[in-house]
Amino acid sequence: MEQFTNCNICPHHCNSNRKIGQIGNCKAGAMPKVALVSLHNYEEPCISGKNGSGTVFFSNCNMHCVYCQNYEISQQGKGKEISIERLASIFVEEQERGAENINLVTPTSYVPAIIEAIKLAKAKGVTIPFVYNTNGYETIETIQSLKGYIDIYLPDFKYAKEELGRIYSKVNNYPSIAKEAILEMYKQVGKPVFNKKGMMQKGIIIRHLILPGEIENTKQVLKWIEETFQNNVYVSVMAQYFPTYLAKEKNILNRKITKEEYQEVENYLYSLNLENGYIQELGEHEEEYVPNFNLNGV
Repeated sequence: MEQFTNCNICPHHCNSNRKIGQIGNCKAGAMPKVALVSLHNYEEPCISGKNGSGTVFFSNCNMHCVYCQNYEISQQGKGKEISIERLASIFVEEQERGAENINLVTPTSYVPAIIEAIKLAKAKGVTIPFVYNTNGYETIETIQSLKGYIDIYLPDFKYAKEELGRIYSKVNNYPSIAKEAILEMYKQVGKPVFNKKGMMQKGIIIRHLILPGEIENTKQVLKWIEETFQNNVYVSVMAQYFPTYLAKEKNILNRKITKEEYQEVENYLYSLNLENGYIQELGEHEEEYVPNFNLNGV
């Protein structure tokens, strides 16, 4: 927890003393802040299963995506600060409710506290996998600190083009930072492992959200995954984008992706040597842009 006195948990390296109330780029304090705890049925099939993924949504974020669909949590800080002991109890309760795993959503800012909570939860009998659900903007040191605590990594790889990270998420060097972090994740957990129910117990699923007008970015992301990992990771291509938050004011991002853009991505995806993963169906109406992964996948 001493990391919070001179915080360098994420690539912003703010050096803020969060223990005395100073806040940095992510606006997080020293104690974990949680906005929502739920059994979530709309993750990838090998994460949600029949019982649902035990999601814990952490408040605040070290990225500032203009199109964030959870902006009230990530950007406006909606949530409640809790103790490490209470967080550990939440993990226990999620297992008791039948969750397939503990899904830590946007956890980066609270990693030291989360590690302590995981230790306590395991001492209390939690045996289901822990999932690290991240935007991919991570330091190597933070990911290394998670070794042995995280079973499944669920990182975004948002941008292959550095300028998109600056324009849309207010971060520098996103592609190189995300690539290094994902490589470290793979080094820790390796190839995917499933139980008899088809639920992932260990491994990586790399997510990518298709953005309107940025199809070449998507192609570059997918190509890097193929060249780097072949079929040793899972890929999840998401088509749920719709203009929300500040994106409504951006000329390029103020619309959904078109059927033509979706088809171009789908055709490119199937041209690659990728066998493991999912591609989200394109809904005709906004209410259908809830994650709805098909099992046929990639």
